[in-house]
Amino acid sequence: MRIKNLLAIATVCLVAFTAQIARAADPLPSWNDGHAKQAIIGFVEKVTTPGTPDFVPVPERLATFDNDGTLWCEQPMYVQAFFVFDRIKQMAPQHPEWKDQEPFASVLKGDLKSALAGGEKSLVALMLATHAGMTTDAFEKAVTDWIATAKHPKTGRHFTAMVYQPMLELLAYLRANRFKTFIVSGGGIEFMRPWAEQAYGIPPEQIVGSTGGLRYEVRNGTPVIVKTPELVLNDDKEGKPVGIQRHIGRRPIMAFGNSDGDFQMLEWTTSGQGPRLGMIVHHTDAEREFAYDRESPVGRLDRGLDEAPAKGWAVVDMKTDWKAIFPATQ
Repeated sequence: MRIKNLLAIATVCLVAFTAQIARAADPLPSWNDGHAKQAIIGFVEKVTTPGTPDFVPVPERLATFDNDGTLWCEQPMYVQAFFVFDRIKQMAPQHPEWKDQEPFASVLKGDLKSALAGGEKSLVALMLATHAGMTTDAFEKAVTDWIATAKHPKTGRHFTAMVYQPMLELLAYLRANRFKTFIVSGGGIEFMRPWAEQAYGIPPEQIVGSTGGLRYEVRNGTPVIVKTPELVLNDDKEGKPVGIQRHIGRRPIMAFGNSDGDFQMLEWTTSGQGPRLGMIVHHTDAEREFAYDRESPVGRLDRGLDEAPAKGWAVVDMKTDWKAIFPATQ
């Protein structure tokens, strides 16, 4: 009897130990077990197993991620918009004409809804007006100083603490399997470069974003790169595959987005030969973050929801698929 009891205890301990090892080995601990998590792990295992038909060589293991709404929070408006509005207020004394010019006048009055009524066109105009003439070094410092203190209006967290914990785990999991991870965002490339490596582990050279004009100058004997008011690439919608081709030069095998602005990137990625994975993050959790899709002026997701099943794209339901939204601490 005693031997049987010891064996029973040993069996229980072994099962518990095995379960602990399995949990420790879980590469995506903030993801609930479900279709999305299974799709990711199944795909990665498939393309990284040598000798199988779906094996993908390391140089071809590229994964692209939208930023706003995919890697960090984009509501109630894009983080770069907060930065631009703060810049307008700082620069207003040198531009008295802005009091009567839209969308600058609405920003100065604190009427952000009216300021953004013109949509993407208005935001781009504000970005170009507030960034042009600065050297890239000065702009990098301005962004770095701002992001170190700026906080989200709802949570009071720093914006860099509003990154999604499940996506941080996904990035780490892919890199552990020798994927190269890229940001492909409608946000400004020079805005993301100063902080993305610290926030996501993605270096500046692996960031594709909307790009303004640049000019080489020598100021006071020092060579500098100066930002100019032209828009060279709007890295949104059809611009995303163009940006990928221009900056990366190879079609990715995985793409992650959250809005219709990412549709063409997912379409371009998943239409290639061989194994492909497209995934959409659907914001369904109003309690822990925000719930929005078809009618949202920021991060609108309509066509993507309708066509994802037919195109074989997995849809991540934030409310049910993610155990946590944000990192536990800042």
